[in-house]
Order: sequence, then C-alpha cells, then structure tokens
Amino acid sequence: MLITAETPIKFDRKKQKDDTLLALYKNILKPRMIEEKMLLLLRQGRIAKWFSGIGQEAISVGVASALNKDEFILPMHRNLGVFTTREIPLNRLFSQFQGKPGGFTQGRDRSFHFGTQEYKIVGMISHLGPQLGVADGIALADKLKKEKKVTVVFSGDGGASEGDFHESINTAAVWDLPVIFVIENNGYGLSTPSNEQFRCKSFADKAIGYGIEGVTVDGNNVLKVYETVKNLAESIRENPRPVILECVTFRMRGHEEASGTKYVPKELFDVWGKKDPVNNFERFLINEGVITEDIIENIRADIKKEIESNLEIAFAETLPPPDTEKELSEIFMPYEAKDTSSVDGPKSEKRLIDAISDGMRLAMRKHDNLVLMGQDIAEYGGVFKITEGFVEEFGKGRVRNTPLCESAILGTGFGLSINKHKAMVEMQFADFVSEGITQIVNNLAKSHYRWGQNADVVVRMPTGAGVAAGPFHSQSNEAWFFKTPGLKIAYPAFPSDAKGLLLTAFEDPNPVMFFEHKGLYRSITENIPDGYYTIPFGKAKLLREGNDVTIVSYGLGVHWALEALNENENISADLIDLRTLAPLDIETIYSSVKKTGRVIVLHEDTLTGGIGGEIASLITENCFEYLDAPVMREGSLDTPVPMNADLEINFLPKDRFKIKLKDLIGY
Repeated sequence: MLITAETPIKFDRKKQKDDTLLALYKNILKPRMIEEKMLLLLRQGRIAKWFSGIGQEAISVGVASALNKDEFILPMHRNLGVFTTREIPLNRLFSQFQGKPGGFTQGRDRSFHFGTQEYKIVGMISHLGPQLGVADGIALADKLKKEKKVTVVFSGDGGASEGDFHESINTAAVWDLPVIFVIENNGYGLSTPSNEQFRCKSFADKAIGYGIEGVTVDGNNVLKVYETVKNLAESIRENPRPVILECVTFRMRGHEEASGTKYVPKELFDVWGKKDPVNNFERFLINEGVITEDIIENIRADIKKEIESNLEIAFAETLPPPDTEKELSEIFMPYEAKDTSSVDGPKSEKRLIDAISDGMRLAMRKHDNLVLMGQDIAEYGGVFKITEGFVEEFGKGRVRNTPLCESAILGTGFGLSINKHKAMVEMQFADFVSEGITQIVNNLAKSHYRWGQNADVVVRMPTGAGVAAGPFHSQSNEAWFFKTPGLKIAYPAFPSDAKGLLLTAFEDPNPVMFFEHKGLYRSITENIPDGYYTIPFGKAKLLREGNDVTIVSYGLGVHWALEALNENENISADLIDLRTLAPLDIETIYSSVKKTGRVIVLHEDTLTGGIGGEIASLITENCFEYLDAPVMREGSLDTPVPMNADLEINFLPKDRFKIKLKDLIGY
C-alpha cells in the first residue's frame, strides 16, 4: 500500500479497550506538549538546541506502547515519545537537554545521545546508521539466551542510504534476528528531498532484496502503528526474524530549529497539517466517546503541571566545576588485571598462532557468554586456522561466520555487550578495519564515558608486513586507534605474552584492539603454560639490560632489535618490549632512559604519525636533562606497503634501524 499526504487517516479501534485508547492519547499528547514548551524555551535562550518531532509523535508512541518494557528500543533525535512513554522522569530528560549532572551523560553529550539500561533505551550517535548493528547484537543475545524478546531500532529515510543500513539488515536476515527496523519516512534528509535520496517508491519494497518481510503503515495513525508493532512483536517473539516497518509521516519543523523550513514547499505543510497525529486521534476519541472536552482539559492540566514542576527541578540543578581526575577516570569501566603468568602446571612449545588459539579456547570455556564473530571463522577455522575446531566444541551459536560487513558486526559486538555478553570480532586482516572505524572510535570507545555503558568487545587484528602481501593486507594501523581515548591496545611479540594478554583482554570489560603480527604467527615458538593465566595491560617487559642505550619497540620490531643486538654484542642496551600501547608503560621507559641517556624508538608502522613520535615527545618533555643525545626513532617509509619482496625489505625499517642504532651509540 502506497501512503501519501493525501491518504486519509482511518482509525479502527477493533477490540481495543477504552483504557488502551486513553493511555495512547496521554502518551501522544505528552511529547507534543513538551515540544511546545521546548520551542518556547529555545526562543527564550534557556536551551541551546532542539530537534523537533512535531508531526511524527504517533510512531514513537505507537512503537513504545506496543513493546514490553524489558525490550530494547534504539531511537533517534525526533523520538521524544519513546522516552516519555517509557516513563523516564521528566526532570532527568530536562537535565539531559541542558547538559546537567541529573541527566544521563553528566553533561558529556547532548539531547537524546544517551542510553539507559534502566529503561532499556540505547540512544543514537550523530553518525546515522551504526545503531542498527547494535540492535542486531542486542537481539542476538536474546536469541542465544532463548528469551522471547524483540528489539526495535529506528532509522530515518535519509539514514537508510548509509552502508550500515544494508549491512545490519542483511546480517539480521541471515541470522534470523528478532529485530523490527522502523524507518521514519518523512520525505527529507535534512533539506534533501526523497527524490534526491533514493528511487524506491516504498522502503518496504527493500525487504524483498533481503528475503524478509516489509510492511508500510501510516505513521500519523498512532492506533495503526501500535497494532502493527504489537502484532509483529508477538509473532517475532515466537518466530525470530527481522522485519522492515516503514512509517510514512512528515516533519513539520526543521531538521533542527536553526535549519528552518524554507526548502519545503508550503503546500506540503498545508496537506500534512490536516493529518496531525495528535489532533486527529483526539477527535477520533471524542467521536468514540472515550474522552470529552473536560477530560482533555484535565489531562492537559496534569501534563502541564508535570512539565513545569520538573523543569523547576532541572533549572535549579547546579553545574559542578570540571574535575579532570573524574573525567580521566571514567573513560573506562574499572578493571584491574592480575599477573598470573607464573601459573604452575605443564608447559608446551607453542607458536604465536597456537598461543592465540589456545587463549581463545580457554576464554570460551571460562566465559559461556562469549561470542566469536568473523568472516570464515566457523567450519573453515579462519584464514589463519586460529579457530579451527571451535565449532565442534562450542557450536555455531557462539562461533559465527559473518557476512562481509565489518561495521555491522562491530556494532553487533557492542549490542551483545549491552545485553550482558562478551564479544570477539576478528578482522580477517587488520587493513579491513577501516570499514568499521565509526563503530570502534565513536561507539565502542566513547560509550562508557558518555553514559556508563561498557563495550566488552575484543577486536582481533592480524597485522603487519614482511609476507609480500601488498598495500591492502600489510598495513600497520595501530596508530589509528592510539589517539582515541577509550580504547585499549595490545600488541604482543611472543607466544607467552599473546596468550596472557588475550585472556586479559577477554576478562577486561572494556574495548580492546588486539594486534597479532602475521609474520610472527608461525615463525617463533616458546615454551609456555598450557593453563589459564593473565598478564596485566600497561606493563612492559625488559628483555635485555644494559647501560649504553634504551631501545623501545613492540611487535616485529622487538625481534629486529634482538637481531641487531645479537649481531653487535658490544652494544649494552636496555630493550623494552611494550606489549601494550594503551595503556603505555611510560614509567619503565623513563627509568631506562634516565639510566642510559640515549634512546631509540623502533616500530614497523610508517615513521610519520607513528606511535614512536609520541613516545619520543614524552621522553623529551620528561627526561630532557638526562639525555646525552637526541631522541631517535625509526619506522617504515612514508609510502604504502609494496608487494614486491625487495621493495618491501626497503620499505621496512630493519636495516635503517641497525645503522641508526650505531650512529646513536657513537653520538
């Protein structure tokens, strides 16, 4: 059914009781009255910004009213009715809008950019689309727990052009996830009309391409939205599957109030104004004898009183002075790992790849809520065979092949964490992580700081050159994440560290980027414990001790440094293997530099913008009076990684490092 501005609203109460209709009326009236008050406060300069949902309230209210209160909803900017229908205290919403501590983000984020476990709401971020993958993860957790629940996530018609939209719906279709994807089709993406956004006549038609159901409803008919979602939810709980629900509506205000509406033809406001979801439903209920003018007046008076009293609470709330220590301490969920690497028991010779596989298997046995996801990791065992045999032991529910959609799967990992699971997402090659960068640096990294929600996700990153794999399978991209607060980064150089750090990563409730050098997978071995043990992050290892120079490195660079020292036994050096990059064990570095007076930082990443530059800067700033020579660093050429073996050797810093090390000793 094609619904347009000319399609009349047809209410049909069917068997709905008066109490249900009255509750829907109260729920749809409240966000309208709040909006009207917010627009007044905006003109008075008492709030700074507002994204209006006037004209679209029926969708939010119909959806939220149809779900059980323990089912997650992932709304957007114009879904105030979701928050009010879930009965969030208005003073907390008003404090949130003003950036005050009584809100949900302690002033760290604005408007509806927050989530709350108490009310089972996960708010959006400004990047449109990523919340759809998060909904997949929440729904997957429900399915794994065999809980008969449905998750609802909102998207606008403009946001439906994002790659995350396709990735997330496709994943939900392949995995039969219980998700309703609500698309609010209001005709515009900010100022861009639909005919410049997409060619489809109906978003429900898109469902055909994913092999799922698609339904279109009049988004201004709260009763129709409520009944449709209620029926879909009841069916999905028994037969888990995704459904696209298109709600056709119109935005009566600007994208935000500062945007205005000059780009919209006036006749559209005239036509859609006649389809106002609040006024039309009110008239219907009067005609049905459910409400009277006196009842309406009393309801409005009660809501107005609630708004005014809660505004007083919010406006009276004071802003505390900035607390730097508090800000820094709340980036991560508190966690302290113990060093149990000296565990008793049998040991065996293991390659780096064996240690990682062994660590994951032990983590899966310990954490029965841990889910592994990645391309080809199930029966095939992954391209490096690290998860070979895992399906047989843990089943396909917990060891999941994914479609080729890094962003949606990283979002799924976050959703799993929100719904009390742990997740591992394998990038088939670290290079491919660029497809999911938004999820990592904006969702995973910022969620605890923003609204106290941890992201219990480990992202495994097979990385590095030296295997003649060329520009797209050889990059060292750890520096992409090093500058992002909220991420922990591990980069082991030895099998014993790889296993212990990986098990710590799975224990840690925060997001961890875990780098594994492909060139080390099968080239080094070590006699390591067979049992379960952990190694704390932020503790470097001193591999060699000397007095002439400090060498700081990680990953393959550690082995280059060892080779250089073995070839030059006259060089007395402290060799520091960082093991983790975030947190960084800067104290061990300072202590060594103060002793030797000379330091060189070596890494495989390109020289410019590499982590070595930051370490060198820290040393210069904090140890300058102890230095007997300039702080040196060496990295790969500032070019893409070449495929030809000779070009690749020239690209990598191994030989240049040996020359620079000798120059530094002779300085």
